[in-house]
Amino acid sequence: MQYRTLGRTGVQVSTLALGAMNLGPIGRTTQDEATALVGAALDAGINLIDTADAYGTGISEEMVGRAIAGRRDDVVLATKAALPMGEDRNRRGGSRRWLVTALEDSLRRLGVDHVDLYQIHRWDPATSDEETLSALTDLRQAGKIRYFGTSTYPAYRLVEAQWAAREHHLGRYVTEQPSYSILQRGVEAHVLPVTQRYGLGVLVWSPLASGWLSGAIRAGREITTHRSTFMPQRFDPTVPANRARLDAVERLAAVADDAGLTLIQLALGFVTAHPGVTSAIIGPRTPEHLHSQLAAADTVLTADVLDAIDAIVAPGVDLAPQEKNDTPPALLDPALRRR
Repeated sequence: MQYRTLGRTGVQVSTLALGAMNLGPIGRTTQDEATALVGAALDAGINLIDTADAYGTGISEEMVGRAIAGRRDDVVLATKAALPMGEDRNRRGGSRRWLVTALEDSLRRLGVDHVDLYQIHRWDPATSDEETLSALTDLRQAGKIRYFGTSTYPAYRLVEAQWAAREHHLGRYVTEQPSYSILQRGVEAHVLPVTQRYGLGVLVWSPLASGWLSGAIRAGREITTHRSTFMPQRFDPTVPANRARLDAVERLAAVADDAGLTLIQLALGFVTAHPGVTSAIIGPRTPEHLHSQLAAADTVLTADVLDAIDAIVAPGVDLAPQEKNDTPPALLDPALRRR
């Protein structure tokens, strides 16, 4: 396992991080299975575990907490808040009122007295940067979090938050967690240059593109992945974007074969090759998934392989732009662009 510094924090984290979204009802895993996965990941050298309150409405956090019992000091523990936690309109977002409550709930579920990294799961346009950063700064000073960061923020919002922290003399975000893979390279154009400019640690999610780069989705085969069962529109081969992805996967598989790599090694080696990326978050559901992804822990892609990837999916291009999670609200809500 390789390790890198998380932004400018001085904290050393593994280049592969364990994402816990699949622990619980989303991945249909039991506590025994979750404990085994976490234990195997830690034994392999992974030291960063990332979860969120919204994963299984808290169940993922509970499973992670039980799984790391007795090994808390071995873990850089990260969780997130801001996505809805129930129907109450105030149990979501980035307000002080909610973040204080959400963190206490997360600490209780995890069975710990602090988390190392607390992340705002999505930008909340209804809440000012000053409000959110002030609450996070106070929670850090109270010893309940060590650092705080963002997830899936547009580049301009990252800049605005850095300016707000400086203007109001508040703690600043030190990490960002964007979606990034060979098939979704849009963050290379704006987000990653900004994170590098401000020295943010970057933990990328979905480096296997929701399973498209796992090796399980190939031309001529029925798509039967776990993700395709509850997100069928993202894998429907009649959709043009999905046909483009399938074509790219076939060409990428040939590149991987020529390099003596699995498609998973190619995909994970690609995202960790970017100088702005700290870690790639993997989300295995089974020990087999974990071991196939751990095989990429020391993968280093040569320049000719990286050039071959660029020829298949150009830098800065998203093959499925409709799946982006950082689209500005003004493009999604007509009320924000009409009188």
